[in-house]
Amino acid sequence: MINHNFELVWLNEQAKSGLLRGNGNLPATGEERSLFRLLAEDGQGSGVGELLRFQVALAKTRISPSRFASLCDGIEAGTFSRLQQIYAEVAAEPSRQIVDTVICVAGTDGVLARHRAYASFFREGIFVVLIPEDADPDSMLDFLAHRDDVIRDLLRRRLPVLTHLAVLVADLQSSVKICSELPPDEYFQLINEIWAAMGPIFRKYHATYGKHVGDGLVYYFFPQPDSDYLMNALCCAEEMRGEMARISKAWQLSKNWLNELYLNTGITEGQEWLGTFQSSTSVEFVVLGDTINQAARISDFARFGSVWATKSLVSKLPRELRERVRYGVRRKSADGRELFVSSSFAMVSSLLEQMGERNEKLRDIATLPIAEIVEIVTAP
Repeated sequence: MINHNFELVWLNEQAKSGLLRGNGNLPATGEERSLFRLLAEDGQGSGVGELLRFQVALAKTRISPSRFASLCDGIEAGTFSRLQQIYAEVAAEPSRQIVDTVICVAGTDGVLARHRAYASFFREGIFVVLIPEDADPDSMLDFLAHRDDVIRDLLRRRLPVLTHLAVLVADLQSSVKICSELPPDEYFQLINEIWAAMGPIFRKYHATYGKHVGDGLVYYFFPQPDSDYLMNALCCAEEMRGEMARISKAWQLSKNWLNELYLNTGITEGQEWLGTFQSSTSVEFVVLGDTINQAARISDFARFGSVWATKSLVSKLPRELRERVRYGVRRKSADGRELFVSSSFAMVSSLLEQMGERNEKLRDIATLPIAEIVEIVTAP
């Protein structure tokens, strides 16, 4: 199983002995799990292996030449040049649910043999299977046809990986008050309506659901082959804010009440361990580390549907993307007027002091520099 950056997520023992030559477990970081890097280190990076050409053909359909070059970064110069040549030579595999072809690959004994290669595409990644050409193909196609069962089983086997990510946490403001004012069935209806409305937005920006206690939302954004994951998180929050305004207006009309509904959003980035927690019926993605706690605390700080992000996240955006983000902090002048200082940050503690508030819950992010994300300008 590989993700959409062509980094190995899981492989069975037969693939491990062939791909890694039995040299232990997968590396810790996503970059070190680059399929092309591992094939090169295995000696197949000379480009003569049909397995390598098959993988490059899969990649060519989904990633640009520049992105392919970055995935090969760190490979010996001669091999890197050959990989670029293969990318230029191979025909991109057409986009369909299952790709199959016949290739020659060496077994553990080093003898070349014809195999049928299958690639099945999921939202979570690409599942690649090699079976001997004379094996019954119908049984494999039948197995791959049960997509939900296949991906559930693969996710259970997924190995933890140290990865870069952005984390978005959004909480419904005054949820206790709203819950007390609504009948239970209507409160659940509201929460489910919010989740249902946000679902397409999260899918649009390649977000992965994370576990969160209560009625809030936690989503992870991982590096993507065709978009910037940090910008995805910011654009997602921007669209969520617009959708929440629509939901708020609809509930004001239907309930004839004055309550405004707000999702307060905190976003940050980091490098953390990604794994899964499993029960007999479900698999949940879990991120370990301080990143998710930071995002949750920033969400606690936010008010009236505002979106706040850390300085580290904004600073890591490529210049052309950062120029599309209108961000900053609000300051009070000597005469008490509120001024918006664009393209600036402030520590949480100084913002609380300016607001005349104390919040023990935010103590652990007191020195964290953040900015309010006011607007994302549409790309020309």
